[in-house]
Amino acid sequence: MAKIIGGLTTSHVPAIGGAIARGVQQEPYWKPFFDGFLPVHQWLGEVKPDVAVVFYNDHGLNFFLDKMPTFAVGAAPEYRNADEGWGLPTLAPFKGQPDLSWHLIEHLVDREFDITTCQEMLVDHAFTLPLKLFWPQGCPVTTVPICINTVQFPLPSAKRCYALGRAVGEAIRSWDSDKRVVVVGTGGLSHQLDGERAGFINKPFDLKFMDSLIEDPQWATQFSIHELVEKTGTQGVELLMWLATRAAVGGRVRKVHTNYHIPISNTAAGMMALEAL
Repeated sequence: MAKIIGGLTTSHVPAIGGAIARGVQQEPYWKPFFDGFLPVHQWLGEVKPDVAVVFYNDHGLNFFLDKMPTFAVGAAPEYRNADEGWGLPTLAPFKGQPDLSWHLIEHLVDREFDITTCQEMLVDHAFTLPLKLFWPQGCPVTTVPICINTVQFPLPSAKRCYALGRAVGEAIRSWDSDKRVVVVGTGGLSHQLDGERAGFINKPFDLKFMDSLIEDPQWATQFSIHELVEKTGTQGVELLMWLATRAAVGGRVRKVHTNYHIPISNTAAGMMALEAL
């Protein structure tokens, strides 16, 4: 059976991609952010995952407000990136893992999750930038994208996203393969890009949330979506991807490394690497 080796979480602000493209990672504004990934690069070089299952949220490249699934799973042989209008370089396609995709889809439907199955799927910065951050020399893993709606209300609750992650973890562990799988969750942390609270960041809540993922991963499920928006900002609800990731890893974990830095483009940028025990 397949083995989940751990979970990775990170912010995915488009400006990060711009910094990579310009080669300014060591400039004072960016250095504290990018340096946070160095211990994780070393860990990934040691554990050598074969597959990355990526929880992310689409920003209009593949889904738009007229057609917005709550949960969608990619089942394609490859996932293409395209121009999103941010001035980011378009990246080469990411190789899929269709066998695991269909195993996940069948398991999730059996667990009564009504998902959208995508045999073609464009992936935006929320998917591509984290893989670039964790593997800056090129992505060596095959991928399965799982998209969670954090854009168009009504949004799935934190409790429902945790249940989704737990079911995904069950499916990975029951996959008839010797592959080593890392689960990735991208987005957040607290930020609001528009409205009266534009620029809002809630550092105490972010740090409490990050700590909870180690010892008390269901802590955030006590909050409704509206409460999470109040505490983290309209875009801060992207922490749902972190929550699903932790649920998929399951059980006990060891903190490999964490980093928290503000601001990156008016966003509280967080990163965690957790090893499954």
